Amino acid sequence: MEKRIAVLPGDGIGKEVIQGAIEILQAIGERYNHQFSFTYGEIGGSAVDSAGVPLPDETISLCKESDAILLGAVGGPKWETLPVHLRPEQGLLKIRKELNLFANLRPTAYFASLADSSPLRKEVIEGVDMLMVRELTGGIYFGKPSERREVEGKEVVVDTLYYERYEIERVIKQAFELAKTRSKRVTSVDKANVLESSRMWREVAIEISKDYPDVTLEHMLVDNAAMQLVRNPKQFDVVVTENMFGDILSDEASVLTGSLGMLPSASISENGPYLFEPIHGSAPDIAGKNIANPLATILSAAMMLRVSFGLQEEADAIEKAVNAVLDAGYRTGDLMSEGKTKVSTTEMVQQVKAALA
Repeated sequence: MEKRIAVLPGDGIGKEVIQGAIEILQAIGERYNHQFSFTYGEIGGSAVDSAGVPLPDETISLCKESDAILLGAVGGPKWETLPVHLRPEQGLLKIRKELNLFANLRPTAYFASLADSSPLRKEVIEGVDMLMVRELTGGIYFGKPSERREVEGKEVVVDTLYYERYEIERVIKQAFELAKTRSKRVTSVDKANVLESSRMWREVAIEISKDYPDVTLEHMLVDNAAMQLVRNPKQFDVVVTENMFGDILSDEASVLTGSLGMLPSASISENGPYLFEPIHGSAPDIAGKNIANPLATILSAAMMLRVSFGLQEEADAIEKAVNAVLDAGYRTGDLMSEGKTKVSTTEMVQQVKAALA
């Protein structure tokens, strides 16, 4: 198999963890006789520095011409004082719109060897296996107007939560399709007791559920969902929700594994290349120190092999290698606990490569 992968390292530790994932993909290519070509593009703060914008047209073209996209992380204090349209995060928002990446998939799975790294008791998190499906191109992050105003001599601010019905329909349908391949349970999270947008969301979820009689649908208010994630996370299989709620809840779910450095994600479109990235940020305070955890990015590469290329065996091999390394006691600093072996970013990558052999 030959595949072209667009690589967008971004900022901070993005460059380090991306390099680790590429090394693992190259090892997979050699082992299974695949040809992966990697073409680099700019996004985020590095793009602002080199091209004057957080997402250059050249990067958009590169992504559209590729079979999949692997992204590191963006942002950092260096660019926080820039005008809003030039901040690194605008690159993320724009690439989602340009590629129509309407659904973000964030799996959260229990790692037995990392149970001590979680702030929750082992009996609470043992067996957790959930998939968060977040709507990614609508809602309050994209609604217009979004601005500060002066009204009758008062400074006010306006953000707009805007959804078209089809945007809700397609992401909820995606959640049901995914649930069919798992435990056949969908939890739709909303705030239907307050928000009109959530009342439409719930209405659409009920309508779509009629096409999936073998999948159980449950509705949950977002405040209760936030509590249940830390109280009884094992009750969830597929969780689907709108953009802002999904942003918050998926980050909360990451604490179950003990570190943001363990969680991969995929952003999927209807008819274009998918984008894969770790959910953690650019961590500028540790950038360049060779101490970042590369496992979320490596696991994102595994998701890419499975979801975009249909390479189930290869994806399984990476995930098994990661588990083997963790079971052997190797840890980057974010996961370190007594009695374990602390390793650097590059050392962790080498351990995963060795486990693949």
